[in-house]
Amino acid sequence: MINMPRANHWDIFCTVVDNYGDIGVTWRLAKQIANEYSIPVNLWVDDLASFSHILPALNPFKKVQSFSGVNIIHWAEPLLIGFIAGDVIVEAFACELPEQVKNQLLHLHQTDPKSVPIWLNLEYLSAEDWVEGCHGLPSLQANGLKKYFYFPGFTAKTGGLICEQNLFAQRDAWQADTANKLQLFNELNLKGIKAEDTVISIFSYETQALATLCELWQQGAKKVHALIPKGRSLHSLTHLLPCEIEALVPGQKIVHGNLTLHILPMTNQQSFDRLLWSCDINIVRGEDSFMRAQWAAKPFIWHIYPQEDDYHLVKLEAFLKIYCDNLAPEIAENWSKLNLAFNQAQQSAVDLHWQNLNPVSLPLLQHAKQWPINAINDADLATRLVQFVKNS
Repeated sequence: MINMPRANHWDIFCTVVDNYGDIGVTWRLAKQIANEYSIPVNLWVDDLASFSHILPALNPFKKVQSFSGVNIIHWAEPLLIGFIAGDVIVEAFACELPEQVKNQLLHLHQTDPKSVPIWLNLEYLSAEDWVEGCHGLPSLQANGLKKYFYFPGFTAKTGGLICEQNLFAQRDAWQADTANKLQLFNELNLKGIKAEDTVISIFSYETQALATLCELWQQGAKKVHALIPKGRSLHSLTHLLPCEIEALVPGQKIVHGNLTLHILPMTNQQSFDRLLWSCDINIVRGEDSFMRAQWAAKPFIWHIYPQEDDYHLVKLEAFLKIYCDNLAPEIAENWSKLNLAFNQAQQSAVDLHWQNLNPVSLPLLQHAKQWPINAINDADLATRLVQFVKNS
């Protein structure tokens, strides 16, 4: 076994769910803590193959490797390397710590309580009101250890939102020159896109709402380019494809009327951000893409992860309420109804609200631009997290 003693480091544990969402957020957080706060980070991940889709240089078969100042460690049971506790342990999205880690924490608690790291459970993002009352609360475990619940959120009384400190400046510089997006499209082998065309990125779950939108776009008066990676979105559009999904290749384009479908290659996180910055509208899913669509300062539809008893719709409505706070009532109503209809696959309602909304209208664009400034609320998630650890 290999031991990796590092003073004052953080350990972050992540199990990969839905391929990219959980690991997307966790990887961004690990990089930000390491790069902006000079804190050594060990990121333990159970599925390196999925992780490698957003970090192509990652070797899925290697136990330990380093990127962007972060040690990435393959998390297997039992652990493939020795674990040495640092200052902080983070369970990302309620994953369960390995028994070896919990046993070491208990041993430290019994022999040297002051050396026990701060144990945090990083929860999923929610805009619901109850989050403020639960954020930062300690939970005493049966064995005497203490764990804190850390809730990201949109208000000053929550854990904040994941956002690198220079992200908005990078985005503004990129969007200031149309040549940047056209060069990106060329690099991604997306042919035939002109500066004046409407470009929509699609990264959703399966839903017949997509088929409805595609029918609208192909019959519309303006050219629309829909950029879609091979994956779940395409399962709802098989009737528009010339072959099986598996046979599609990146860069392939499929034309139906005024709609052109482009098959996207998988990209790293920086390229994905730039893609969102370059599109007129973004349809996104989960949590990581949801936040990056907001930071892109463009109109978007959020396809939220489905939960039992439609609880995801409660979370969606809580977000819609705060996002629409400063929008004109008619625009807010149409935008909210479009998102709700999309998430419930209500095809006729999606058709109606899309046509009523005009997603590239100036008021919605202005709101999308101002929203990130308001939402970041003076401090991002990593900044608040580091401060929380200092105060604990």
